[in-house]
Amino acid sequence: MLLYSSKLNLDASRIVPDKFSNGDENPIAIKIANKYPFKVKLRVIDELPVQFQKRDFSMTTSMLPKESKTLGYNVRPVDRGEYNFGALHAFVTTSLGLVWRKFTVEQDVMVPNYPSFLQMRKYELMAFTNRLKDYGVKKIRRLGHTMEFEQIKDYTLGDDVRNINWKATAKRNDLMINQFQDEKAQPVYSVIDKGRVMKMPFNELKLLDYAINATLVISNIALKKGDKAGMFSFSSKVDNRVMAQKRSSQMSLILETLYNLETDFRESDFSRLYIDIKRKITQRSLLLLYTNFETLDALHRQLPYLQAIAKNHLLVVVFFENTELTKMIQEPVADVQDIFTKTIAEKFAYEKRLIVNELHKYGIQTILTPPQELTVNTINKYLEIKARGLI
Repeated sequence: MLLYSSKLNLDASRIVPDKFSNGDENPIAIKIANKYPFKVKLRVIDELPVQFQKRDFSMTTSMLPKESKTLGYNVRPVDRGEYNFGALHAFVTTSLGLVWRKFTVEQDVMVPNYPSFLQMRKYELMAFTNRLKDYGVKKIRRLGHTMEFEQIKDYTLGDDVRNINWKATAKRNDLMINQFQDEKAQPVYSVIDKGRVMKMPFNELKLLDYAINATLVISNIALKKGDKAGMFSFSSKVDNRVMAQKRSSQMSLILETLYNLETDFRESDFSRLYIDIKRKITQRSLLLLYTNFETLDALHRQLPYLQAIAKNHLLVVVFFENTELTKMIQEPVADVQDIFTKTIAEKFAYEKRLIVNELHKYGIQTILTPPQELTVNTINKYLEIKARGLI
């Protein structure tokens, strides 16, 4: 009788963020108000999205008369897309616990799961730190022949006669010359391989998602540093293209493009990638190529195209250490089977290092990184390249 004395003895509502951050802990809050004039015990059951595969989720608490309380929990989504929450259920009983009354709040809501924007905010401060001095490079002003105009000045002996401004010369009746400076806004492209090699999972996230999260972070930092950020993906063809720009809406465009990017399980065509870059990207750019090579033979099949790309652009090949092999190598051996397994694992790990040496031999920069350290290693490589003035 006490439990069912009124229809509105309990209020409950779920508070979710506008969007989830992929691979991160996202908070969910449940607000509950007890309107009973006595102390009650509660069991709260939330209908979580099917992606979490958790069907026994519940929280228990007790509440004093007229008390309000906020319960919280975290979810960690690992697949981009739509996450649909169902109803919110609350079971209430008195201190005796003889009867439970059920309250149901129909609060169906959809939350999209975007690439890790929390990680983007976390690393954004690196763009404002004084990291460029870590490499001992003296900053100097360099003259160049790029399209960024600086000023018109009087011609002096030794200036390039190709830059004479004939209109200004006619007006002044004296030789005048256009002076240019190296472009400060350099194009930085993240090139994501979405072929089948990027489907491999580590710590519940696919390699593709690690690359997507790193692309979002490095694009944001490049824009903060005054560069132009862009991206595209490829497998059997090149698509999801965002040309490098420095406009205010660039990050929103990149975020929406990354949200819809999925692997197609096909063999990646590096020849198509080379042709597309040659046609579409005419200005020398920094290309961060996220892919994966497991064997030296796999690299040699694509090496001619990587060399061709590196002739006109600064190419950085980013690929991944197999962390499962690293764990296997570090484990102690107990029998002959373990020795055999460990030897094979060490062979594959050694082959990864050979791939790095092979790329360096042809002047191609590399990042060999564990998946969980991809973002910070990519940022450090970008800052190093900026400090050395390679672009």
